[in-house]
Amino acid sequence: MAPYEPEQDTTEADELSAGRRKAVRYVVPLAVAGVAAATIGLVPALATSGDPDLPEITAQELIEKIAASDTEQLSGTVKISTDLGLPSFGSGMTGGFTPGAGGGGDDEGGKGGKGAADPSAKLMELASGTHTLRIAADGPDKQKLSVLDDAAEYSLIHNGDDVWAYDSASNEAYHSKDGGGHADKKGDKGGKDLPKELPATPKEFAEQALKAAEKSSTSVKVDGSAQVAGRDAYRLVLKPKDSGSTVGQITVAVDEKTGTPLKFTLSPAGGGSAVVDAGFTKVDFGKPSASTFDFKPPKGTKVTEEGDGSKKPGHRGGDFEGEGPEGLNVIGEGWTSIAELKLPGGQGLPTSVAGSDEVPQEAAKFLDSLGDKVNGDFGSGTVFKTRLINALVTDDGKVYVGAVTKDALVKAANAAQ
Repeated sequence: MAPYEPEQDTTEADELSAGRRKAVRYVVPLAVAGVAAATIGLVPALATSGDPDLPEITAQELIEKIAASDTEQLSGTVKISTDLGLPSFGSGMTGGFTPGAGGGGDDEGGKGGKGAADPSAKLMELASGTHTLRIAADGPDKQKLSVLDDAAEYSLIHNGDDVWAYDSASNEAYHSKDGGGHADKKGDKGGKDLPKELPATPKEFAEQALKAAEKSSTSVKVDGSAQVAGRDAYRLVLKPKDSGSTVGQITVAVDEKTGTPLKFTLSPAGGGSAVVDAGFTKVDFGKPSASTFDFKPPKGTKVTEEGDGSKKPGHRGGDFEGEGPEGLNVIGEGWTSIAELKLPGGQGLPTSVAGSDEVPQEAAKFLDSLGDKVNGDFGSGTVFKTRLINALVTDDGKVYVGAVTKDALVKAANAAQ
Protein backbone atom coordinates (compact mmCIF):
# COMPACT_ATOMS: atom_id res chain seq x y z
CA MET A 1 0.00 0.00 0.00
CA ALA A 2 1.25 3.44 -0.85
CA PRO A 3 2.04 5.61 2.17
CA TYR A 4 -0.69 7.97 3.26
CA GLU A 5 -0.70 10.49 6.06
CA PRO A 6 -4.01 12.01 7.28
CA GLU A 7 -4.37 15.70 6.67
CA GLN A 8 -2.56 17.96 9.17
CA ASP A 9 -4.20 21.24 10.09
CA THR A 10 -2.36 24.38 11.09
CA THR A 11 -2.88 23.50 14.73
CA GLU A 12 0.43 21.70 14.11
CA ALA A 13 1.95 24.82 12.54
CA ASP A 14 4.56 25.32 15.27
CA GLU A 15 5.87 21.80 14.83
CA LEU A 16 5.90 21.99 11.04
CA SER A 17 7.36 25.49 10.92
CA ALA A 18 10.85 24.55 12.08
CA GLY A 19 11.17 21.89 9.40
CA ARG A 20 9.88 24.26 6.73
CA ARG A 21 12.37 26.95 7.68
CA LYS A 22 15.22 24.44 7.38
CA ALA A 23 13.92 23.27 4.00
CA VAL A 24 13.68 26.83 2.73
CA ARG A 25 17.30 27.60 3.63
CA TYR A 26 18.71 24.86 1.39
CA VAL A 27 18.52 24.88 -2.37
CA VAL A 28 20.73 23.49 -5.13
CA PRO A 29 21.91 26.81 -6.61
CA LEU A 30 20.57 26.41 -10.14
CA ALA A 31 18.51 29.35 -11.33
CA VAL A 32 17.61 31.72 -14.08
CA ALA A 33 17.18 35.49 -14.21
CA GLY A 34 13.98 36.92 -15.55
CA VAL A 35 10.64 37.96 -14.14
CA ALA A 36 11.00 39.87 -10.87
CA ALA A 37 7.95 38.24 -9.32
CA ALA A 38 8.43 34.89 -7.71
CA THR A 39 4.71 34.26 -7.55
CA ILE A 40 4.67 33.61 -11.27
CA GLY A 41 7.27 31.09 -10.52
CA LEU A 42 4.65 29.43 -8.70
CA VAL A 43 3.06 20.08 -19.30
CA PRO A 44 0.17 18.81 -19.04
CA ALA A 45 1.34 16.88 -15.99
CA LEU A 46 4.52 14.90 -16.60
CA ALA A 47 3.92 11.19 -16.79
CA THR A 48 4.78 9.21 -13.68
CA SER A 49 4.67 5.47 -13.51
CA GLY A 50 3.93 2.94 -10.83
CA ASP A 51 2.91 3.39 -7.22
CA PRO A 52 5.95 2.18 -5.28
CA ASP A 53 5.42 0.62 -1.86
CA LEU A 54 7.48 2.86 0.42
CA PRO A 55 7.81 2.98 4.21
CA GLU A 56 5.18 5.17 5.86
CA ILE A 57 6.26 8.72 6.62
CA THR A 58 4.52 11.73 8.15
CA ALA A 59 4.34 15.16 6.54
CA GLN A 60 6.63 16.54 9.26
CA GLU A 61 9.21 13.81 8.61
CA LEU A 62 9.07 14.42 4.86
CA ILE A 63 9.57 18.17 5.28
CA GLU A 64 12.54 17.44 7.52
CA LYS A 65 13.86 15.03 4.89
CA ILE A 66 13.83 17.85 2.33
CA ALA A 67 15.60 20.10 4.85
CA ALA A 68 18.28 17.49 5.50
CA SER A 69 18.95 16.86 1.82
CA ASP A 70 22.62 17.46 1.05
CA THR A 71 22.39 17.07 -2.73
CA GLU A 72 24.89 19.44 -4.34
CA GLN A 73 25.90 17.32 -7.32
CA LEU A 74 23.46 16.30 -10.00
CA SER A 75 22.73 16.44 -13.70
CA GLY A 76 19.63 15.76 -15.71
CA THR A 77 16.79 16.95 -17.89
CA VAL A 78 13.83 18.96 -16.61
CA LYS A 79 10.59 19.50 -18.48
CA ILE A 80 8.71 22.60 -17.36
CA SER A 81 5.30 23.77 -18.52
CA THR A 82 3.57 26.97 -17.44
CA ASP A 83 -0.05 27.66 -18.36
CA LEU A 84 -1.12 30.99 -16.92
CA GLY A 85 -3.59 31.49 -19.75
CA LEU A 86 -1.29 34.06 -21.36
CA PRO A 87 -0.15 34.39 -24.96
CA SER A 88 3.23 32.82 -25.66
CA PHE A 89 6.12 34.94 -24.42
CA GLY A 90 8.06 34.72 -27.66
CA SER A 91 10.64 37.32 -28.60
CA GLY A 92 8.02 39.70 -29.92
CA MET A 93 5.88 39.66 -26.81
CA THR A 94 8.91 39.80 -24.55
CA GLY A 95 10.11 42.85 -26.41
CA GLY A 96 6.74 44.50 -25.91
CA PHE A 97 6.83 44.17 -22.13
CA THR A 98 10.52 44.25 -21.25
CA PRO A 99 12.46 47.46 -21.94
CA GLY A 100 15.59 46.64 -23.86
CA ALA A 101 14.51 43.09 -24.56
CA GLY A 102 14.64 41.16 -27.78
CA GLY A 103 17.42 42.41 -29.90
CA GLY A 104 21.13 42.86 -29.96
CA GLY A 105 21.32 45.92 -27.76
CA ASP A 106 21.02 49.56 -28.71
CA ASP A 107 24.59 50.38 -29.55
CA GLU A 108 27.72 48.62 -30.70
CA GLY A 109 29.09 46.36 -28.03
CA GLY A 110 25.72 46.14 -26.34
CA LYS A 111 25.84 49.63 -24.86
CA GLY A 112 22.54 50.55 -23.31
CA GLY A 113 21.54 46.85 -23.14
CA LYS A 114 22.83 43.31 -22.67
CA GLY A 115 21.99 42.13 -26.17
CA ALA A 116 20.26 38.93 -27.25
CA ALA A 117 22.00 36.93 -24.52
CA ASP A 118 20.46 39.08 -21.75
CA PRO A 119 19.08 36.55 -19.21
CA SER A 120 16.38 38.92 -17.95
CA ALA A 121 14.77 39.01 -21.40
CA LYS A 122 15.59 35.58 -22.82
CA LEU A 123 14.53 33.51 -19.84
CA MET A 124 11.24 35.33 -19.39
CA GLU A 125 10.04 32.88 -22.03
CA LEU A 126 9.95 30.22 -19.29
CA ALA A 127 6.85 31.98 -17.92
CA SER A 128 4.77 30.52 -20.76
CA GLY A 129 4.58 27.28 -22.70
CA THR A 130 6.55 24.06 -22.42
CA HIS A 131 10.34 23.97 -22.32
CA THR A 132 13.08 21.41 -21.91
CA LEU A 133 16.03 22.31 -19.69
CA ARG A 134 19.32 20.53 -19.24
CA ILE A 135 20.87 21.20 -15.84
CA ALA A 136 24.04 20.33 -13.95
CA ALA A 137 25.48 21.32 -10.59
CA ASP A 138 28.68 20.64 -8.68
CA GLY A 139 28.43 22.53 -5.42
CA PRO A 140 27.96 26.29 -4.97
CA ASP A 141 30.64 27.30 -7.49
CA LYS A 142 29.61 25.38 -10.59
CA GLN A 143 26.19 25.30 -12.24
CA LYS A 144 24.89 25.16 -15.76
CA LEU A 145 21.38 25.53 -17.15
CA SER A 146 20.54 25.20 -20.83
CA VAL A 147 17.19 25.92 -22.48
CA LEU A 148 16.83 23.68 -25.51
CA ASP A 149 14.96 24.84 -28.61
CA ASP A 150 14.37 22.96 -31.86
CA ALA A 151 17.38 24.48 -33.60
CA ALA A 152 19.12 26.52 -30.90
CA GLU A 153 20.31 26.47 -27.32
CA TYR A 154 20.54 29.13 -24.66
CA SER A 155 22.88 28.48 -21.72
CA LEU A 156 23.77 30.05 -18.39
CA ILE A 157 27.09 28.82 -17.02
CA HIS A 158 28.56 29.63 -13.61
CA ASN A 159 32.14 28.51 -13.01
CA GLY A 160 33.94 30.12 -10.09
CA ASP A 161 33.98 33.89 -10.50
CA ASP A 162 32.55 33.83 -14.02
CA VAL A 163 28.96 33.77 -15.22
CA TRP A 164 28.34 33.41 -18.95
CA ALA A 165 25.09 33.56 -20.89
CA TYR A 166 25.26 32.34 -24.49
CA ASP A 167 22.59 32.41 -27.19
CA SER A 168 23.50 30.11 -30.08
CA ALA A 169 20.76 31.50 -32.35
CA SER A 170 22.31 35.00 -32.42
CA ASN A 171 25.87 33.93 -31.54
CA GLU A 172 25.89 36.50 -28.74
CA ALA A 173 27.20 36.14 -25.21
CA TYR A 174 26.91 38.07 -21.96
CA HIS A 175 29.65 37.85 -19.32
CA SER A 176 29.97 39.00 -15.71
CA LYS A 177 32.64 38.48 -13.07
CA ASP A 178 32.22 37.56 -9.41
CA GLY A 179 29.19 35.45 -10.23
CA GLY A 180 27.25 38.54 -11.18
CA GLY A 181 27.65 39.88 -7.66
CA HIS A 182 25.31 37.34 -6.05
CA ALA A 183 26.44 35.50 -2.93
CA ASP A 184 25.95 31.75 -2.89
CA LYS A 185 23.09 30.13 -1.00
CA LYS A 186 25.33 28.69 1.70
CA GLY A 187 27.28 31.89 2.29
CA ASP A 188 30.62 30.25 1.44
CA LYS A 189 33.44 32.71 1.03
CA GLY A 190 34.04 33.46 -2.60
CA GLY A 191 31.09 31.35 -3.71
CA LYS A 192 28.60 32.86 -6.17
CA ASP A 193 25.53 31.66 -7.98
CA LEU A 194 23.25 32.52 -10.83
CA PRO A 195 20.56 35.13 -10.16
CA LYS A 196 17.22 33.49 -9.41
CA GLU A 197 14.13 35.62 -9.81
CA LEU A 198 12.39 32.88 -11.79
CA PRO A 199 12.45 29.29 -10.42
CA ALA A 200 13.57 26.63 -12.87
CA THR A 201 14.03 23.36 -10.96
CA PRO A 202 11.59 21.35 -8.83
CA LYS A 203 13.74 22.19 -5.78
CA GLU A 204 13.38 25.93 -6.37
CA PHE A 205 9.62 25.72 -6.90
CA ALA A 206 9.30 23.63 -3.72
CA GLU A 207 11.31 26.23 -1.80
CA GLN A 208 8.83 28.93 -2.80
CA ALA A 209 5.89 26.73 -1.84
CA LEU A 210 7.30 25.99 1.60
CA LYS A 211 7.91 29.70 2.16
CA ALA A 212 4.28 30.46 1.38
CA ALA A 213 2.99 27.60 3.49
CA GLU A 214 4.98 28.66 6.54
CA LYS A 215 2.99 31.89 6.91
CA SER A 216 -0.48 30.67 6.10
CA SER A 217 -3.31 28.41 7.10
CA THR A 218 -2.32 25.26 5.24
CA SER A 219 -3.36 21.65 4.99
CA VAL A 220 -0.26 19.45 4.68
CA LYS A 221 -0.23 15.71 4.07
CA VAL A 222 1.64 12.86 2.43
CA ASP A 223 -0.65 11.54 -0.29
CA GLY A 224 0.75 8.34 -1.67
CA SER A 225 3.84 7.75 -3.78
CA ALA A 226 4.96 7.99 -7.38
CA GLN A 227 7.88 7.21 -9.63
CA VAL A 228 9.59 10.17 -11.29
CA ALA A 229 12.55 9.86 -13.68
CA GLY A 230 12.88 6.22 -12.64
CA ARG A 231 13.14 7.03 -8.92
CA ASP A 232 10.73 6.25 -6.09
CA ALA A 233 9.21 9.34 -4.49
CA TYR A 234 6.73 10.46 -1.85
CA ARG A 235 3.98 12.95 -2.76
CA LEU A 236 3.75 15.93 -0.39
CA VAL A 237 0.51 17.91 -0.87
CA LEU A 238 -0.09 21.46 0.39
CA LYS A 239 -3.50 23.15 0.20
CA PRO A 240 -4.42 26.69 1.27
CA LYS A 241 -7.36 26.88 3.66
CA ASP A 242 -7.85 30.62 3.24
CA SER A 243 -10.75 31.54 0.98
CA GLY A 244 -9.91 33.81 -1.90
CA SER A 245 -6.73 32.09 -3.09
CA THR A 246 -6.44 31.04 -6.74
CA VAL A 247 -4.15 28.16 -5.71
CA GLY A 248 -5.92 24.81 -5.50
CA GLN A 249 -3.06 22.67 -4.29
CA ILE A 250 0.68 22.13 -4.68
CA THR A 251 2.13 18.65 -5.03
CA VAL A 252 5.85 17.96 -4.58
CA ALA A 253 7.33 14.55 -5.45
CA VAL A 254 10.26 14.02 -3.04
CA ASP A 255 12.98 11.48 -3.81
CA GLU A 256 12.77 8.70 -1.22
CA LYS A 257 16.56 8.21 -1.06
CA THR A 258 17.96 11.76 -1.17
CA GLY A 259 15.06 14.01 -0.10
CA THR A 260 15.47 16.05 -3.29
CA PRO A 261 12.25 17.36 -4.89
CA LEU A 262 11.92 15.71 -8.30
CA LYS A 263 8.63 17.17 -9.47
CA PHE A 264 6.47 20.20 -8.64
CA THR A 265 2.86 20.71 -9.70
CA LEU A 266 0.69 23.74 -8.95
CA SER A 267 -3.02 23.18 -9.66
CA PRO A 268 -5.41 26.15 -9.79
CA ALA A 269 -8.50 26.44 -7.61
CA GLY A 270 -10.55 26.86 -10.78
CA GLY A 271 -9.65 23.39 -12.03
CA GLY A 272 -8.20 22.32 -15.36
CA SER A 273 -4.59 21.62 -16.26
CA ALA A 274 -1.71 22.53 -13.96
CA VAL A 275 -0.58 26.15 -13.95
CA VAL A 276 3.00 25.01 -13.40
CA ASP A 277 4.39 21.51 -13.78
CA ALA A 278 8.16 21.07 -13.52
CA GLY A 279 9.85 17.74 -13.16
CA PHE A 280 12.88 15.67 -14.00
CA THR A 281 12.58 13.26 -16.89
CA LYS A 282 16.17 12.12 -16.30
CA VAL A 283 18.33 12.65 -13.22
CA ASP A 284 21.76 11.48 -12.07
CA PHE A 285 23.14 12.32 -8.62
CA GLY A 286 26.74 11.62 -9.63
CA LYS A 287 29.44 14.28 -10.01
CA PRO A 288 29.24 15.97 -13.44
CA SER A 289 32.37 16.18 -15.55
CA ALA A 290 34.42 19.33 -14.88
CA SER A 291 34.31 20.14 -18.60
CA THR A 292 30.52 20.59 -18.31
CA PHE A 293 31.15 24.03 -16.81
CA ASP A 294 33.85 25.18 -19.23
CA PHE A 295 32.87 27.89 -21.68
CA LYS A 296 34.78 29.80 -24.32
CA PRO A 297 32.88 32.04 -26.75
CA PRO A 298 32.91 30.54 -30.25
CA LYS A 299 34.78 32.46 -32.91
CA GLY A 300 32.87 35.51 -34.08
CA THR A 301 30.68 35.71 -30.96
CA LYS A 302 29.59 39.21 -29.97
CA VAL A 303 30.40 39.47 -26.25
CA THR A 304 28.82 42.04 -23.94
CA GLU A 305 30.61 42.53 -20.62
CA GLU A 306 28.77 43.48 -17.44
CA GLY A 307 28.98 47.26 -17.08
CA ASP A 308 29.35 48.02 -20.81
CA GLY A 309 27.47 51.14 -21.79
CA SER A 310 26.47 54.23 -19.89
CA LYS A 311 22.81 53.30 -19.45
CA LYS A 312 21.26 50.85 -17.05
CA PRO A 313 21.32 47.27 -18.42
CA GLY A 314 18.02 46.24 -19.90
CA HIS A 315 16.75 49.82 -20.44
CA ARG A 316 16.13 51.39 -23.82
CA GLY A 317 17.32 54.92 -24.30
CA GLY A 318 16.51 55.73 -20.68
CA ASP A 319 12.77 55.76 -21.43
CA PHE A 320 11.99 54.08 -18.15
CA GLU A 321 14.76 55.62 -16.02
CA GLY A 322 13.62 56.15 -12.45
CA GLU A 323 10.06 55.02 -13.12
CA GLY A 324 9.74 52.00 -10.85
CA PRO A 325 6.73 51.19 -8.64
CA GLU A 326 6.29 53.47 -5.64
CA GLY A 327 5.19 52.73 -2.08
CA LEU A 328 5.06 48.92 -2.18
CA ASN A 329 2.89 47.56 0.62
CA VAL A 330 1.89 43.94 1.32
CA ILE A 331 -1.66 43.34 2.58
CA GLY A 332 -2.20 40.08 4.47
CA GLU A 333 0.14 37.08 4.36
CA GLY A 334 0.57 33.61 2.96
CA TRP A 335 -1.60 32.37 0.11
CA THR A 336 -3.90 35.41 0.09
CA SER A 337 -1.29 38.17 0.45
CA ILE A 338 -1.79 41.11 -1.92
CA ALA A 339 0.86 43.58 -3.05
CA GLU A 340 -0.30 47.20 -3.19
CA LEU A 341 1.73 49.79 -5.10
CA LYS A 342 1.39 53.04 -7.02
CA LEU A 343 1.97 53.54 -10.71
CA PRO A 344 4.35 56.35 -11.75
CA GLY A 345 2.52 59.64 -12.29
CA GLY A 346 -0.41 58.76 -10.03
CA GLN A 347 -2.77 57.66 -12.79
CA GLY A 348 -4.07 54.39 -14.16
CA LEU A 349 -3.93 52.94 -17.63
CA PRO A 350 -5.30 54.94 -20.59
CA THR A 351 -9.10 54.75 -20.85
CA SER A 352 -8.68 52.81 -24.07
CA VAL A 353 -5.45 50.86 -23.96
CA ALA A 354 -5.64 49.76 -27.59
CA GLY A 355 -4.07 52.27 -29.91
CA SER A 356 -2.48 54.28 -27.08
CA ASP A 357 0.92 55.78 -27.74
CA GLU A 358 1.86 54.88 -24.17
CA VAL A 359 1.48 51.13 -24.65
CA PRO A 360 3.01 48.98 -27.44
CA GLN A 361 0.23 47.65 -29.69
CA GLU A 362 1.01 43.99 -29.05
CA ALA A 363 0.94 44.61 -25.31
CA ALA A 364 -2.23 46.69 -25.66
CA LYS A 365 -4.16 43.85 -27.31
CA PHE A 366 -2.94 41.50 -24.61
CA LEU A 367 -4.05 43.83 -21.78
CA ASP A 368 -7.46 44.52 -23.34
CA SER A 369 -8.11 40.79 -23.72
CA LEU A 370 -7.52 40.20 -20.01
CA GLY A 371 -9.30 43.19 -18.49
CA ASP A 372 -12.60 43.32 -16.56
CA LYS A 373 -13.98 46.70 -15.51
CA VAL A 374 -14.86 46.88 -11.78
CA ASN A 375 -16.23 49.48 -9.36
CA GLY A 376 -16.23 49.86 -5.60
CA ASP A 377 -15.64 52.20 -2.68
CA PHE A 378 -12.17 52.76 -4.14
CA GLY A 379 -13.65 54.14 -7.37
CA SER A 380 -13.24 52.28 -10.65
CA GLY A 381 -10.54 50.25 -12.32
CA THR A 382 -9.68 47.17 -14.37
CA VAL A 383 -8.87 43.66 -13.18
CA PHE A 384 -6.39 41.80 -15.38
CA LYS A 385 -6.67 38.04 -15.03
CA THR A 386 -4.52 34.96 -15.48
CA ARG A 387 -5.20 31.46 -14.20
CA LEU A 388 -3.10 32.23 -11.11
CA ILE A 389 -2.09 35.89 -10.74
CA ASN A 390 -4.72 38.65 -10.89
CA ALA A 391 -4.15 42.41 -10.72
CA LEU A 392 -6.49 45.34 -10.12
CA VAL A 393 -5.32 48.64 -11.64
CA THR A 394 -7.42 51.54 -10.35
CA ASP A 395 -8.08 54.64 -12.38
CA ASP A 396 -6.22 56.74 -9.81
CA GLY A 397 -3.00 54.76 -10.35
CA LYS A 398 -2.96 52.09 -7.63
CA VAL A 399 -2.26 48.43 -8.28
CA TYR A 400 -3.33 45.44 -6.19
CA VAL A 401 -1.85 42.12 -7.30
CA GLY A 402 -1.70 38.57 -5.95
CA ALA A 403 -2.63 34.91 -6.40
CA VAL A 404 -6.16 35.79 -5.31
CA THR A 405 -9.62 36.15 -6.82
CA LYS A 406 -11.08 39.30 -8.36
CA ASP A 407 -13.38 39.73 -5.36
CA ALA A 408 -10.42 39.59 -2.98
CA LEU A 409 -8.66 42.35 -4.93
CA VAL A 410 -11.73 44.59 -4.88
CA LYS A 411 -12.18 43.95 -1.14
CA ALA A 412 -8.53 44.93 -0.49
CA ALA A 413 -8.88 48.10 -2.58
CA ASN A 414 -12.06 49.07 -0.73
CA ALA A 415 -10.43 48.46 2.66
CA ALA A 416 -7.46 50.63 1.71
CA GLN A 417 -9.64 53.73 1.26
